Amino acid sequence: MENKITLTPENIQQVLASSSAEHLVLLSFYSTQHPDCVAQAAILDELATQYSSSITIATLDCDLQQALAGQLAQQVGLQALPTVVVLKGGAPVDVLAGPKSKEEITQVLTEHLPSPELILLEQAKQALVNGDLNSAYSHAKQAYDVAKGNPRVNLVFADICIQIQKIDDAEALLSTIPEDQQDAYFNNLQTKLSQAKEAQDSPEVKRLTQAVAEAPEDLALMCQLAQAQVEAGKKEDALASLFKVLSKDLSFGEAKKGFLDIIASLPEGDGIAATYRRKLYSLLY
Repeated sequence: MENKITLTPENIQQVLASSSAEHLVLLSFYSTQHPDCVAQAAILDELATQYSSSITIATLDCDLQQALAGQLAQQVGLQALPTVVVLKGGAPVDVLAGPKSKEEITQVLTEHLPSPELILLEQAKQALVNGDLNSAYSHAKQAYDVAKGNPRVNLVFADICIQIQKIDDAEALLSTIPEDQQDAYFNNLQTKLSQAKEAQDSPEVKRLTQAVAEAPEDLALMCQLAQAQVEAGKKEDALASLFKVLSKDLSFGEAKKGFLDIIASLPEGDGIAATYRRKLYSLLY
């Protein structure tokens, strides 16, 4: 559903029911005959863009939908135009009667919406449910940047890091969780982390690491090590191995393609991707 809706008798139930604890519906009583309504509609359009994932602007044209407007006006005690009724979880929680500034409406949104990090966290969880790990990581990292001290944010971010095999990051995040916040979710993540670390402790990686140490000029062997590191979830180590190959021979085999494929597989905003992309550019230019 778009977040700017024109209310009709056919869609009103669906629109009003779409409000939740994390998503507000702003029911705007509107008339083209009132200049204040037109001015406030422009403000609501701006807010719809600014809070694209958190609010829906539901405009009721009182001139075109007189019967529906009359019914709703009686329910909310409408006394002036424009009026905005704020719905949360299917119920009205605020009524803004008369023309309001953008600052006044924003203040009301701030009072009723979750904090920015919790909104981002919900977006991360939804992306996780949808299997979109890239978006999940991006939203969780933004939430972490906003509120690094929030244990719930750190737990969800750690969960995502484990799933995309950023094991060191996940371990660092879990180490920040206070003892009184170490609930069943925390314990489950600790178990997942231990399993992930065991999976990274690959005998093949150990064997090839030793072989490369004994034959450091064997670029093919180093590429084999990088592949084994990718399979074990050690993408940063694999990038380091392939960068050594490219530093010696930029055109060696599939090394550059493998290097770029690993970078492409990392989530948007990943610092490792940015670091190794710059390193490759230093070789190319």
